[in-house]
Amino acid sequence: MPRITVACSPAPRETFEQVLELAEGATVRDAVLASGLSQAFPQFDWASTTPGIWGRAVEWTHIVSDLDRVELCRPLTVDPKVARRERFRQQGARGTGLFAHRRKGGKAGY
Repeated sequence: MPRITVACSPAPRETFEQVLELAEGATVRDAVLASGLSQAFPQFDWASTTPGIWGRAVEWTHIVSDLDRVELCRPLTVDPKVARRERFRQQGARGTGLFAHRRKGGKAGY
């Protein structure tokens, strides 16, 4: 019997993690259904998420193995590059934030 962990974040700053023992040949979909996620978070549409095992995307029909961690990933709401650019813009001048304490003789921006 494979031992599986199902993990997801149904909303910002909320997490769900459940350890299960499933029958041989169980799929990712079977693991999510057995985890009780839909009962714990009825408003969360888990079928629209992207399933993955240890951070690698898989199909819903993928057979899980012992000690797999099934993760459900929500789509990104902001492009990470844009978010970083905005954080940098909010820091203001280069003399503040990340660049406040530069090493003597160090290059600007490092």
